[in-house]
Amino acid sequence: MAKAVKKQALGRGLSALLKDPSNDIKSIEDTNADKVVGNIIELELDFIKVNPFQPRTNFNEETLKELATSIKELGVIQPITVRKIDFNKYELISGERRLRASKLAGLQTIPAYIRIANDNESLVMALVENIQRHDLDPIEIAMSYQRLIDEIQLTQEQMSDRVGKKRSTITNYLRLLRLDPIIQSGIRDGFISMGHGRAIINIEDHEAQTDIYHKIIKENLSVRETEALVKAYQEGLLNNGSVPVKKKITYTISDSQRKIFTEFFGAKVDVKIAANGKGAINVPFHSAEDLERIIKLLNK
Repeated sequence: MAKAVKKQALGRGLSALLKDPSNDIKSIEDTNADKVVGNIIELELDFIKVNPFQPRTNFNEETLKELATSIKELGVIQPITVRKIDFNKYELISGERRLRASKLAGLQTIPAYIRIANDNESLVMALVENIQRHDLDPIEIAMSYQRLIDEIQLTQEQMSDRVGKKRSTITNYLRLLRLDPIIQSGIRDGFISMGHGRAIINIEDHEAQTDIYHKIIKENLSVRETEALVKAYQEGLLNNGSVPVKKKITYTISDSQRKIFTEFFGAKVDVKIAANGKGAINVPFHSAEDLERIIKLLNK
């Protein structure tokens, strides 16, 4: 699978714009406000304070360290959202785990969406326009949908009307955000397709997700092969931690072979072959004496 060119980080020019005290953007009516709304901006961590009304106060240290390790390797996949409250002062709206983990990872800046006063309708327009673009990757589209839910409180039905997409299409994009960050990054960089991601998302365990992701890349698996891989995992066909891709069965039991079983056991024997190549031989018996007879046949 060909490696895509990694996209450049967004918003560095916009970061400089926000640091200009002579052009302090406070509301949607201000000059250059349209350049801020809907875009990702690299923001200094020191400029961000946590929302004092954040209902969540307990964060698992172990999972934060795991996220910090992921951020060191991949960067912050999903930007945080902040509200501008003054010059170089921002209040966190969402993404406190990502903010804390970024500090643990030693980052100086973090990608952020910035909200300003009276920007609701402009934000909706910007996000809808983003979704309609052809050069966005599936994760960027998914994040735009998620922002419409989180920040504008649109339902999927309302989004469907605004963007002209089926609700099922919107749901499929949103589900991608449940993938492990490594896989989200892989979709963004073109290592795998959205179709691969949709197959992997049916597995809840993130470690299993990444195992399958690496197997897809290593063996250049198609979406259909990935679906078979996921199905095999779900059916419990694991062997020492690896998941075999199901292969088409190339053998069958002929009538003459079935007749051999029947004649040997003196009963109609049922031979079944499963899709994975394994099978079973079912020998019926009608009484204790009949079972004893079959055992004697096998002991000869």
